[in-house]
Order: sequence, then structure tokens, then C-alpha cells
Amino acid sequence: MYAVHPAAASAELAQFLDLGGYAWKPVASAADVTAGAPPEGWAGAIIRLDSGGGNDSGGSGGTDVAWAVARALRENAAATLPVLVLVRGNALDELTMRDELFDDFCLDPFHPRELEARLAHLAAASNGGSTEIIDYGPLRINLDTYEAVVDERPLDLTYMEYELLRFLASQPGRVFTREALLNQVWGYEYYGGARTVDVHVRRLRAKLGEENADLIQTVRSVGYRLGTYRWR
Repeated sequence: MYAVHPAAASAELAQFLDLGGYAWKPVASAADVTAGAPPEGWAGAIIRLDSGGGNDSGGSGGTDVAWAVARALRENAAATLPVLVLVRGNALDELTMRDELFDDFCLDPFHPRELEARLAHLAAASNGGSTEIIDYGPLRINLDTYEAVVDERPLDLTYMEYELLRFLASQPGRVFTREALLNQVWGYEYYGGARTVDVHVRRLRAKLGEENADLIQTVRSVGYRLGTYRWR
């Protein structure tokens, strides 16, 4: 179960956690870290720096409480817990000289797919650091480092290009409509048109190269899929 501060989690964060199937519990203060801990202990924590005391007003008081929660998690946990900090771009200075209190951060407002990827990376690292790899034909995707190679050639991908390729490669042969890809890759709050998917597919094919462009196949009047053959 994740500890989430502030106790009054924003609607978008609560929706992200619920839709993603994350078990979570609000933590209002450092005292709640011990008093509110589940029997199995905390699995990790998400802390919003610009919110404290159950409001979004920001201010030094809010960030002081947030850091107190992070410090309590570090001091009271039997093992080091993965702590992710949500921070606004104008508050990045808050991270300075506090490296020991968190493991990663994500800019707020966050993109659901980016936050999901960062949480997965922290979970993998806390479970022994095993590397997760997707292999499909000439394509290899490292889920921990957000890197992809084709025929051993590194691909220079934008974040959304990587996420689209990762999603398609995780379910090879399955056909997805453009609407499904918009929802699953760009997130439930994205309202872009289907052309967004077409543009990203075209860019991915160009970066895969002429010899591998057909890894991403168009299914006429339906959508796209990655490949038709089985995993190696």
C-alpha cells in the first residue's frame, strides 16, 4: 500500500491511483506514518510538495509537512521505501540538498503515463533491481531505462514515441483502434484527435528504418498492431 501526502489528494491523483489499481492510504502528517501504517507495512510513498495540511495553497508550511512525512518514512520503515515526489516546475529548488529523502520526482501536473512509468521503475529497483526487457524480433525495449534498440541500433525517441512503441510491443499481434491508443498511451484526460496517433506511428516507422518499418502494421479501417509473429 502506498502512503500518499497530502491527505486530501487531488482529484487527478486519486483518479490515477484508483484506475491504476494502486492500493493507497492518505497520510496527513509524520505521525500518521506510524499510526496509520498498514499491517504489511508501506510499499512506497507519493508526496506532493506544493500541498500540505489538506489543501493546495502551497507555501513553506505545506512543504515542511511534506518533508517531515518523507523523513518519517525513511526513519520508521524496516527497509528503504521508494519515495516519489510530485513537484511543480517553479518549486524545483525544494529538492536541493534533500536527496536522502526521496528516490525520484515527477513534475506536477503530471502525465499519467509518466507517473506510471516512474512508479514501475521504483518498484522494480526496490525489488532487487531486476531489469525488465521486451524482446520482439529485432526490437528490444528496456523498461527500466526507457531505452529501445532495433537491430542493436539505439532509437532516439520522444517520451510519447517510446510509450506508444512500448505499449504496442507489450501485446504483439493485438490490434488497437486509434481511440484505444489515445486512451491507453496518452491518458484518460487527453482529448487529441486520431491524427495524433497517425503522426506518431509515422515517426516511429521512420526511426525504425525502412527494413523494420513494417513492425508496426496498419489494419485497414481499424487501427494498428505491432507484428504478427510470436515472441522469440
